[in-house]
Amino acid sequence: MERLNTELYYQNCHIMKENERLRKKAQILNQENQALLSQLKQKLSNGAGNSKTNAPNNMLDLNLGSGSSQNASNSSN
Repeated sequence: MERLNTELYYQNCHIMKENERLRKKAQILNQENQALLSQLKQKLSNGAGNSKTNAPNNMLDLNLGSGSSQNASNSSN
């Protein structure tokens, strides 16, 4: 019983380390996504004077906003 307890303890430690590593990776990916989204919004706002670009801008913002959290969680797996 003690041996099993020790094995489970080490497995738990390993899982916690891996979890922390993945959490940091997800945080970095989220920061990168936010920076890219900011750059994209800035580029799109520079061309906002053209009425043809206004509609796609809103669509891109919605798509990127909903996908950023999915990308962070999927890439950490």
